[in-house]
Amino acid sequence: MTESPNPAVIDADTLTGDMHPIRRAVLSLGSNLGDRMFNLQGAVDALADTPEVWVTGVSAVYETEPVDAPEGSENFLNAVITLDTTLSARTLLERALAVEAAYGRERGETNAPRTLDVDLIVVGDRHADDEHLKLPHPRAAERAFVLVPWHDLEPDAEIPGYGTVAELLEKTGRDGVERRDDLALEVQ
Repeated sequence: MTESPNPAVIDADTLTGDMHPIRRAVLSLGSNLGDRMFNLQGAVDALADTPEVWVTGVSAVYETEPVDAPEGSENFLNAVITLDTTLSARTLLERALAVEAAYGRERGETNAPRTLDVDLIVVGDRHADDEHLKLPHPRAAERAFVLVPWHDLEPDAEIPGYGTVAELLEKTGRDGVERRDDLALEVQ
């Protein structure tokens, strides 16, 4: 016997007809201006407080040398977080940009020092290549500051179309990436 749905219970997905699948997402966090740990922890907290986002993992914190940055740029603190979300990739990107702005991120010169950088690396198996959204992140596969902390969390993870994080990390190496065991991010 099948159970009839309760007509008094409203299912939000049926109101619009849209289904909202849960997607696994990986985001990279970085900061090299101001109170770097405060900025990273703020990003974790803000993302964890986002409706339809469930933070599932937070990597160790790494101190990294700036990549392709202007001369004299300070070292970054970097981490990776994993999350499950029913938000669209575009909405998650908008949230990431809003979190950056809340922590004083000023956009301008490419690879310039920043208070906070929140990059979408992968969102499920979503592929995008437009002016504002590129998935998977086009440079993540060659950046140790993304691969090393992600490998900590998910050694078997894969960047669709690029390979496994472990294989990519073998190619890039770990130069310029130092684990900071004296620092830790928490999910509240």
